[in-house]
Amino acid sequence: MKVGMCMFLWTTSVGRKHEKLLRDIKATGFDGVEIPIFEGTPDDYRRLGALLDGIGLERTAISAMSNPSMNLISPDAATRKRGIAYMQWAIDCAAALRADTLSGPLHSTLGQFSGTGPTAAELKRSVSSQRAIGDHAAKRGITVALEALNRFECYLVNTMDDLADHIDAIGHPNIRAMYDTFHSNIEEADPIGAFTRNKDRIVHVHISENDRGVPGRGNIPWTETFKAIRTSGYDGWLTIEAFGRALKDLAAATKVWRDFSETPEAVYRDGYRHIRNGWQAAA
Repeated sequence: MKVGMCMFLWTTSVGRKHEKLLRDIKATGFDGVEIPIFEGTPDDYRRLGALLDGIGLERTAISAMSNPSMNLISPDAATRKRGIAYMQWAIDCAAALRADTLSGPLHSTLGQFSGTGPTAAELKRSVSSQRAIGDHAAKRGITVALEALNRFECYLVNTMDDLADHIDAIGHPNIRAMYDTFHSNIEEADPIGAFTRNKDRIVHVHISENDRGVPGRGNIPWTETFKAIRTSGYDGWLTIEAFGRALKDLAAATKVWRDFSETPEAVYRDGYRHIRNGWQAAA
């Protein structure tokens, strides 16, 4: 198991200006960081990868799609084509970063709703889009980990069972699933069972408290969660995802109107100890 820290708490564009922070994250004990991919070129991420190598941090990547003009489930073929092109660019950047996983709600436009649940036609279009994305990911050595989001952020896939069924329909080895404790806490009647039933599709895990703050201070059933993950044989990343008010646009997108911790340092330092202690206790 590896412990990671998502950089969303501070930025959507990691660079050399974050070197001091990255070094402190490493000194805290983290194995790696999760790098947002929203702008830039593969060369930018290649340089960032070199910086992370020098610090001794491994990395995963994360992105999202909030622009309706590139919705992967749109009935308009040109719109879907733009979405696929965006994903190909993000995959190229992740490969240049030397990450092997790109995760996030990369199945549909974040925050866009039709007023009804997903239709059979939308799911069929999603399968086609994801297979094209999977083919490109395979060429770059990247696994795309799709995320089930709560009903207030998306409507295509809200539960792990829905996501697992969709992964099976896509049927591509480079398109897999991510489990997020925050979203599962909202949508799942049995968050632990939702993980256990679908463990064979899960390649990435986000450790996120029910208020998006410091892991371990809220009401997520952590003892049972760590036990289920460890018992499953999962040996990938446990990456903290937390949010604050540092970035106005990101705070608005994640509906963060107040501070959930006294300092960002509390999130990653206390969060790191929480994961290590929880993992050890689950042995």
